[in-house]
This record gives sequence, structure tokens and C-alpha cells, in this order.
Amino acid sequence: MQEVLIFSGTSEGRELAEALARHNIGATVCVATEYGQEVMGQPKSGLLTVRAGRMDEKEMEKLIGGKEWRAVVDATHPFATEVTKNIAAACRSQGREALRLLREQGSQTFPGQKVVFVDTVKEAVDYLNQSAGNIFLATGSKSLPEYVGGIQDTSRIYARILPVGEEVERCRGLGLSGNQIICMQGPFSEGLNLAMMEAVQASILVTKETSKAGGFPEKLAAAKRIGAETIVLRRSQEQGHSLEEILQKIGVESGQGASDIKEYQITIAGMGMGSISNMTGEVLDACQDADIILGAKRMVSAVLHMDKPSKCLYIGSEIADFILTNPQYRKVTVLLSGDVGFYSGAKTILQAFEAAGITEKNHYQVRQLCGVSSPAYFASRLQVPWEGAALMSLHGRKQNIIGALEHCGKVFVLLDNAEGLRRLSRELLDYGFGGAAMHVGCQLSYPEEKIISGTPGQFLDFEEKGVLVALLVQENGAKPLATHGIADGSFIRGKAPMTKEEVRSISLSKLALQPGSIVYDIGAGTGSVSVECARAARDGKVYAIEKNPEALGLIEENKRRHRAWNIEAIAGEAPKALEGLEPPTHAFIGGSGGNLKEILGLLWQKSPKTRVVINAISLETIKEVAELLEEHEFQHQEIVQVSVAKAKKLGRHHLMAGQNPVYVVTLQK
Repeated sequence: MQEVLIFSGTSEGRELAEALARHNIGATVCVATEYGQEVMGQPKSGLLTVRAGRMDEKEMEKLIGGKEWRAVVDATHPFATEVTKNIAAACRSQGREALRLLREQGSQTFPGQKVVFVDTVKEAVDYLNQSAGNIFLATGSKSLPEYVGGIQDTSRIYARILPVGEEVERCRGLGLSGNQIICMQGPFSEGLNLAMMEAVQASILVTKETSKAGGFPEKLAAAKRIGAETIVLRRSQEQGHSLEEILQKIGVESGQGASDIKEYQITIAGMGMGSISNMTGEVLDACQDADIILGAKRMVSAVLHMDKPSKCLYIGSEIADFILTNPQYRKVTVLLSGDVGFYSGAKTILQAFEAAGITEKNHYQVRQLCGVSSPAYFASRLQVPWEGAALMSLHGRKQNIIGALEHCGKVFVLLDNAEGLRRLSRELLDYGFGGAAMHVGCQLSYPEEKIISGTPGQFLDFEEKGVLVALLVQENGAKPLATHGIADGSFIRGKAPMTKEEVRSISLSKLALQPGSIVYDIGAGTGSVSVECARAARDGKVYAIEKNPEALGLIEENKRRHRAWNIEAIAGEAPKALEGLEPPTHAFIGGSGGNLKEILGLLWQKSPKTRVVINAISLETIKEVAELLEEHEFQHQEIVQVSVAKAKKLGRHHLMAGQNPVYVVTLQK
């Protein structure tokens, strides 16, 4: 059978090779670099040969003329114009046609965003020399010498290149320092692009006009979010064919066209708790109709009686790899426990499919079938409603069960094992939920199913093995505050300083927290601000930074007293104590120890958009703030002076006693 010769440098080359393999047509794919070889992946059948190494026109002529190829396809990168010219010339010398596979172009509208198109690197350099700010260069290393040689201030350049030794050496040779070189291999999501641009404080993105396959939309979206201007090197217009048109020109062995490609059907199905009796009729039909069934061992074991081919796979990338390298299975069912929409592996499997090209575009129909979820099943066995319950998981993750139980009064939890249940029981006791009802289900839907009810203290020595769930119910607890505003007298104080109730309420309002905020409370004292932040950001995390040992003990006591599970006390003095912590979204500075500028510098280095609220009493601190306003540009800046007076009874009269005025400063870049 004649093979197709593909010169590849893009994901389209891989897609073409995969499409040909599904037709049982062999392909030799030529790539220039080791990275190109990685993109193609390891050949897993006799239908694909990958050849790595750069070729000049003469070497291409020799390769094209050395075999009777079914077709020669140029699927190189849109900007590899010299290579495209060489392929065309080599084909002409051998009397062959070079079929040019074009990369699909997307929409070219950019509402609310400044995007400047240029035709040459020189135009881009000239424009950059007239602008200010750091430059995030996402054009690869090939054109890097032109940028470095042309841009007057090279300290502005931050270049993203492939993690290949020769690429790094090229950057070093051009005079770029280590912190200006970002070595990573794509694909890059919008979030990852945004994180990189924020890390280097980029004001300008420079990229090539590619397409979805080249990550162009994700780069543009990240630039828009950070407010960066975008310079786009326009690609030249060229003649060629789409993937479908190439396949039609090549045809298949029977003489059919690409329009006759058979679809592959992939079903991701939730099978309920695990037993066959718990599966829906729709999922049973999908299993009986499948050419092969994939899933974890427990899932696959339930359907062995169907006498279907099966394989124990549950990691998304491994499932995708199996599907691509076993085209003989046209109907594949992937079984997952419970429901595909509740803490399921379906999400990561779909992401792996997208990354591997298992999409409708490549003739794969992917569908999801729901199953009976564990909360619904367990609630029915207990004969209680599960509406209004917080649905959470401690299966390979940490979540704020304490905060959810206080807020909702009813929490359903997926658990790893018996140790996880014992740990949860200890936490419930520590945070004052000793009287809560605790219903534990083990091996639900199986013959050995067991349901045990009690209180947390009764599960401290729990030893049952198997898949566990729990329903926690606190029916008669005190209702938590809907807002901040815990009274000062509710905190254990000792001799540590504390941000007073009224100033604390105003400061919390200025912080503008969200449910998932990551907060630093710097100079936490008794932890009153930390507690209020933790209760407002139940899905987030609060780091209470304090150097005073007595205050650290008070923070732990107040954390338990107010059920603020998501506080982590950090012993030490800022800014040093902040260095190893995850980047914050918000920070409250109640005491800086004279290190305000250093603290703010580290905060904005970790996360430039951190929203900061500072409480200041002394005029010296306000002087530091005024200097900061001169040195930096802020999206939001505000200084409020708060004067609080409280009534005190003196005989038959009430007199107002004033507290120290406090400046509440809000800053956000």
C-alpha cells in the first residue's frame, strides 16, 4: 500500500496522520526538531513512521524521488515560509504536486482590546521602541535575534521558548538573563498565559497570527484580561487546502472519499454506586452496544458477565491514547462511578480528549450519560431529603466541611477511606460539632452495604474498609452571621492587640472578598480579622501571619471558637514569613513592623493585582502610604479616616468615649 509523505511542523500534521491511520493508510512524517517528534508522539503501529531532522531542498528531492508516494503534503507551520518554498521546489523537480495543508483561521475581531497588526518583525520592533513597559514575546526563538538586536532596552524583553537546550543557549548568547527566559512547552491555556504575563508584569504581548491550534485565542484573551496591548505579526495569505479537502484528494483504498469516514462513538457513562443493579437502562445499553469497555477495576468488574472486551484504564490521557492507537474499536464506553457531573473523572477525561484531538472535527462523537449519584442514593436509603445539603468531597482534596456545616446545617461528603472518616470526626469534635448527627455509608449498592448512624465521637475508632460516604446534620445549631460583624467580646483576647469591631467591619468591606479568596492577614494579633475573612471566604484560605507566640496561640483558639477551619497560622515576621506562601488575592495589614514598603513589594511581586487594605494609626505610616501613591499607579486607591466613639455609663448619664482615629487605606494595582 502506498504511503503519504507529510512534512509536519504543526498539530495539523499529526491530525492528518491520525486520520490516515483510521483509513489504514500509512504515513511517513518528517519533522525538523525533537519537539516536533514529541508533538507527533511515539509511533504505536506499523502505519506511522516519524523522521526527525532538518532537510534542505536537495535532501527533500532525494526523499520524494526515492519512493512512489501516494501524495506529498506540506503541513508545516504557517510562518515556515522558506521550508514551504523548498518543499514546493523539491516536488516540482520530481514532477509531483505538493498539497499544502492550511491552518484554519479564526475570527479577527477584538472588541474592547487594542490589537496592532504588523507585516514584518522590523515593523514590530519600530512600534515597540515607541512604547513603554515589559514585553511578553510569544513568537518563539527563531526571530528572537531581530527583536533583541532592534529593541533599544532589552531588559523589557521576556521571551517564551521551547524547553530545548539549544534554544536556551541561543537566548543566552543574545544577552538575555535567566529571568527573561521562560522555557515551556504548550499548549497554553488562557489562565496559564495570564499567569506568565502577570509574573513578568507585561504591558505588551507580541505574537504571530496563528489560529486555535496555535493558541492564538488563548493568548489574546489573556492579554485582554491583564490589559496588555497586543502586537500581531500578520501571516501572508497562501493557497492550499483544508484537512477535509486533503483527505478527499488522497482518497482511501476502496476509492471512497473523506466524506465516507465512519464515526467513532465514545460514551462516558456514570454507572451509579458500582453494582449492576444500580445502573440506568441507558448505561446498560451503552455497555452492551460497546466494542470495548474501559474503566477502573471496580467498574469493569461489574460488567464482566457481558463478555465484552474490557481494559482497566481510568486516567484521561491513557484512555485517549488507547482510543487513538486502537482504531478497531469504533464504539467505546468509559465507565465512571456515580454520576458524571458530581466529583467525577469525566471532566479530566474530556480535557484529555480535546488535547488529543478526539473531537467531532476528527470524526469522534463523544457523549455523556448520567448515573445515580451517591448523594441521591444515600439520602433515599436514609429516607431523608438531600435538597439544601452542601455537596463536598475529601477524596484526594481538602475542603472546608466545618464552614459548610455551620452555614448549611447539612453536608454530604465523599471520603477516601476509614482514616479520612476518623480525621473528619476529630475535626468535628475540635470545632464544637460533637452533637451533630453523622450517617456513614460503606460499599453502597453492593451486597455488603452497611449504613451506620451516630455522632462524631462514635467514629473515632472506625475501621470499616471500602468506599465511604457520610451525611452530616446539625439541626439545632446557632445560626451564623450572614455578614461580618462579630462582637469584640466574642474573641479570646489575652494581651495581644485586636482590630476593633467597627474598624474591622469597615476594613472587611473595603477588602471586597469573594468565596474563594486567598487572604494574608499580616500582623494578625488575636486573629479577629482572620476569622472574619475565613468565614466570608469559606472556599478560600486565610494565612494569619504573626510573630508573637502568645498571639499565635490566641489565633488557634479563636479559629476553633468561631469554626474558621480555613485559617493557617504562620509564625514569623513579614515580609520573610510570606515568601513560601501561595500568591494572595487579598491582604490585610494591621501591623507592618516598619516594613510596609517591603511587604507591599513582595505582595505585588507574588500577585500584581492583590487588593490590599491597611490600617494605620500613626502619621508616619500615612506618610509611607503617600510616598507609595507617588511611586506606583493604582487602579483603585482610597484613604478613609474612621473615628469611633462608644457610649459609657457614668451614674445616670451616658458619655461618649472616643477611640483612636484609624486610617483605612485601600490599594489595588
